[in-house]
Amino acid sequence: MLIAGPSASRAARLITDGLDPKTWIIADTLLIGWHTGRLAGIGWGVLGCLFAAVIPLAFIKYGIRRGRWADRHVGQIRQRIVVMAFILASVATGTLLLWAFSAPQTMIALTAAMLVTLAALLAVTPAWKISVHAAVSSGSVAMLAMTYGPWTLLAYAVVAVVGWSRVELKDHTVAQVVAGAAVGGAVAAGTFALVR
Repeated sequence: MLIAGPSASRAARLITDGLDPKTWIIADTLLIGWHTGRLAGIGWGVLGCLFAAVIPLAFIKYGIRRGRWADRHVGQIRQRIVVMAFILASVATGTLLLWAFSAPQTMIALTAAMLVTLAALLAVTPAWKISVHAAVSSGSVAMLAMTYGPWTLLAYAVVAVVGWSRVELKDHTVAQVVAGAAVGGAVAAGTFALVR
């Protein structure tokens, strides 16, 4: 049975906030880092996470405090482009540092996949508000499946729930969520496979 009314909106808000891109990025960098090199791999994951999640989140929070955007999901397209461009630069910096410090190729591939996915989303965003939540969650599951095996594709059920939350909150249409999931999954998986 589907949740309806105010309860649906509360549940959707919890899901949107709890399973936002930062959460997926942290999970991927740590889980793929662990698989790649146990504790040393987690260390590389933390470095990647710093540039893909921590610094971007700090930038978004700074913008909220300064009144530049309303919330951490940055819904207005012009503001979204600024935030995405900053995150693109941050992830590119992290990828270059991983490469410069001779990180395992899998960890470089992970951040490169994030970078290329973000570039693809940024290319679409000026014309259409594609769902970053759906893209990041889908790309995360795809890369986890390539690392841990096809059983992790079961987590696409969680991606569907994330997509539902974005539509329920009227932040995206069904088409924007489906397109985000498709682009995120395909671009992240393709880049990850190519670079690693």
